Order: sequence, then C-alpha cells, then structure tokens
Amino acid sequence: MHKPVPGWTWLLLLCLLSSCASEPIKAPVGDYSRPFAGNPESYRVRQGDTLYSVAFLYGHSVDELIAWNRLSSPYTIFKGQQLRLRPLPVAVKKSLPKPATPARKAPRASQPKPYYPPSRPKTAPAATPPVVKTRVRPVSKHVIWSWPVNGKLISGYDTKSTGKKGINIAGKSGDPVRSAAAGKVVYSGSGLSGYGRLIIIKHNKNFLSAYAHNRKLIAREGQWVEKGEIIARMGRSGTDRTQLHFEIRKKGRPVNPLRYLPKR
Repeated sequence: MHKPVPGWTWLLLLCLLSSCASEPIKAPVGDYSRPFAGNPESYRVRQGDTLYSVAFLYGHSVDELIAWNRLSSPYTIFKGQQLRLRPLPVAVKKSLPKPATPARKAPRASQPKPYYPPSRPKTAPAATPPVVKTRVRPVSKHVIWSWPVNGKLISGYDTKSTGKKGINIAGKSGDPVRSAAAGKVVYSGSGLSGYGRLIIIKHNKNFLSAYAHNRKLIAREGQWVEKGEIIARMGRSGTDRTQLHFEIRKKGRPVNPLRYLPKR
C-alpha cells in the first residue's frame, strides 16, 4: 500500500516547475560562442541565418564570403546551402597551344555593286524618359561612436580570449539599449548560441557593431537606425546575469571597443 504524498511535496514541485518556466532562453544545440576555434572549411546554412550572421559567427567579412562563394547580388542565402569559409583554391592555368593559322584563300574578282538610292529616314519625336530621383542614406567613411548603455563596465576586451571578443556592461533588466552609431540592422534574432537575443548593425563598408543578451529586440532586420535610437531592452538571454555584451568588428574582425568609444 502506497503512502499518500505530503502536500508540501506537491507545493515544492509546483515551485520548481514555475521557476523553470521563467528561465531566459537557452542556447540551441551546438556551442557557437567560440566562433574562431576550429576554422572549418564550410558551413551549412540554417533557418534564420543571414550572410552577416554567418560572417559574424566565424570572424570573416561579408565581402570575403561573397568572393569565396561567388555570390551575386542581392546575395541571398538559403537553408541547406553550403558556404565556403576559406578562400577558393588557386587554379593552375595550363597554357594551351595556339590554333593553326588557316591558309589564305585567293581573292575573288571584284564585281560592281548595284546602286540603290538612299531612302529618307522617317522622323519621329523622341520621348524623353522622366527623371526619377531616389533618396539614398548617406554613409560616412568615419563612424562617430557613442556608448550603447550607461551602465558600469564589467569586463574589458581580452585579446587572449578564444570566444566572444568585446566588452560587457552592467545594467537593469529592461534598460534601453541604443545604437552606438547610425546604420542598417543586418541581423536581429537569437540564432547564434552564446549571444542570446542579438542585434548586428552595419555602419559602413568596414564597421559592424553587435548587441547581445537582450531581453527584447526592437529594431528589425533591414531597418535603418540613427545614432542613439533604442534598438533593444537589456536582459540576460544566453547568459547568467543582466548585462550587455557589445562588440565592434572592423572588416569582420573584432577590435577593442574602448579604442573607439568616447571616454567617460
């Protein structure tokens, strides 16, 4: 005969279940928090990937991936597609023999050409195409940076780290995360393990910035954001404490953000 389960046991079990439901999002299977370890030759595109997220994951520039995979504009990638993560092998060009010069034929006797009177061309009024003016976002060669949040610096840039390379800034859950400079959002999602809810912004041809561990993403992919615009809310997704992990990438490679951010 089984003994009845005490009421406090059921209460404890209920509390455990409720606490598990409030946990931050966990990283998907496969640890990609060390993007520069291993240096694989290729990558199979998954659902939600973009060319920028794959380049960011392995520390390459988008231009390199485009060249290595011979991608054409608009540089769309598809689920299941195999992307090269290394330069193409140099092909050895074999010198081919020159084709033999064909023998010249004897010229034929010239015959008088028939004469045709010139015909007058018909004149038609040419239609002038309308001039369409398109507004293009100005892209500055020099990026003027600002701090994405106002919290205390937890940890600085570590050149010896094999994982994420950036700085960590403290804050409260829900604090606004702002764009460190004007640019275009090229990734907004949670597909990169170890980064939680992540936003990547392209500022010009050379510079990207990344904002990780957010509680809520506000800016969408393809959206243009101004410097200081709120793009997310601070959180602890993909980590064990509330913080913002901030990175600056130059030509795909991480650099020390403190060299670019204003002193405070």
